[in-house]
Amino acid sequence: MIKYQAIISYIKSEISKGSIRPGKKLPSIRNICERFECSKVTVVKAYDLLEKEHIIYSIPKSGHYLIENNLNLNNNIFNKEIDFCTAASDSCILPYEEFQHCLNQAMDVYKESLFYHSNAQGLENLIHVIVKQLQDYQVFTDKKGVFITTGSQQAINILTMMPFPNGKENVLIEQPTYHGVIKSLDLNNINTIGIQRNHNGIDFDELEEIFKYGNIKFFYIIPRFHNPTGFSYSNKEKKQIIELAEKYDVYIVEDDYLADLEINKKADPIYALDSSSRVVYLKSYSKILLPGLRVSAVVLPKSLLKTFEKYKRWNDLNTSILSQGALEIYIKSGMFNAHMKKLRKVYSERMRYLNELTKNLHNSNIKWYVPNSGFFASFEITNSVSTKDIIKRLYTKNILLSDTKKFCLKDYTNEKLIRLSISRVSNNEINRGLSIILKEIDEG
Repeated sequence: MIKYQAIISYIKSEISKGSIRPGKKLPSIRNICERFECSKVTVVKAYDLLEKEHIIYSIPKSGHYLIENNLNLNNNIFNKEIDFCTAASDSCILPYEEFQHCLNQAMDVYKESLFYHSNAQGLENLIHVIVKQLQDYQVFTDKKGVFITTGSQQAINILTMMPFPNGKENVLIEQPTYHGVIKSLDLNNINTIGIQRNHNGIDFDELEEIFKYGNIKFFYIIPRFHNPTGFSYSNKEKKQIIELAEKYDVYIVEDDYLADLEINKKADPIYALDSSSRVVYLKSYSKILLPGLRVSAVVLPKSLLKTFEKYKRWNDLNTSILSQGALEIYIKSGMFNAHMKKLRKVYSERMRYLNELTKNLHNSNIKWYVPNSGFFASFEITNSVSTKDIIKRLYTKNILLSDTKKFCLKDYTNEKLIRLSISRVSNNEINRGLSIILKEIDEG
C-alpha cells in the first residue's frame, strides 16, 4: 500500500475505534511523519484527501480536527456522493509527489527561460521527447510537425478559428461529442453539422453525403473511449472514414485523449492510416496526469503548420515553460510509462467489474454499453421514464450523473442515453450507485 493511503486507513481506523473523537485534534503532521517514516508532503496529501471526503477539517496554525457531525465513519461513507459525472483521473492515483520532484528539477534547469517568451511551437527538448514517445502510439512525425498547446481545448479552439487549405468553412462533429468542442464552435460562430454516433458506429452513406455537399473543413472525431459514450471505432471503420476524407478533401481532427488507457494492441489511431496528410492528431497529458498541468501535443500536416503557428503565437505567445519542462523530465525519467501502466490496470479492472456487474443485472429497462477501458460507459433507458427526472431524483440521493444534452447540438439529443463516468469511483461505489440507479429507473 502507498504510504499516504496507509495514513488514510490508519486515521479512519482510529476514528472507527473512537480513539479520535468528533471535534478533537488529529495527530500532528510531525507525529505521523515519525510513525510512518515519510515526508511532510505525504502526510499533507493524506490529510487533504480526508478533507475532500469531509471527514476532517483544518484550522491554520492549529492542526486538523474530526468534523463534529462525523459520529460514525461508516454512515459517512454511505452518505458520501457517488460521482459518476466527473471526467478526470482519480485523485488518489495521480502522481503528485513524483511530478513535484520534476517541477523542482524543471525550475533549476529552465530558470533562465522563465524570464522570457519562448518559441510558440513549444519547448524543443519536450518536443524531441514527445516525437519519440508518439512512435509507441503508431504516430510518426518529425519535430517540425509537433506543437505544444495549453491543453487540447486551446488546440481545438485554434483549429476552429483558422482557415484550412481546402477553403471550406463548416465543421462536422459526432452526435453526441465532447461538449468543449461544441462550446468552441459556438463561441467562434462556426456553422456546425452533426452526425449521429451510437454503438453501431456512424452511417457511412450519410457521412459521404455530408462530406460531398456539406462544405466541411474538418471532421472532429474521438475514435476510442468516446466522450460521452465510451464507444470505439474498429480499424475497418477508421479506414472507411479516412478514405472518404481523402475522396472529398476533408481534414480529420482526431482527439485521442485517452490513448494511454488502450489495452488492445491492435487498435491504431486514424493518424496511422492516413496516407494523404489530412489528419490532425491531439494528445492530452492533462487528462491522465494532472488536470492543472494544461499541456497537450498536436501533430499537424505540413499544409497547416504555418497557419497554426501564427494563431498559436498570438493566442498565448507560449505555453508554460515550467509545465513543459516538468513533463519532459517526467517522460524521460520513465515515470510516465510506469504511471500509465498503473492507470491502464486501474481503469481496465474497473470496467471489467462494471461489465460483470451489468451482465448479471438482467434489467429490461436498461441497455448497457461498457468498453474494456477508459473513463466512460453509457446506458440507454428503454422504458418511458424521463432521463432528466431520473438525474434530478438521483441527485437528491447523492448520485451524480451528466445530462447528455450538453454533449449535443441544439437540434439533436438522444434523451434516453446517459453517460456513466467511472474515473473517480471505487468498485464498491459502482456497485452501490448502480443499485440506486436501477431502483429509480424501475420505479419510474
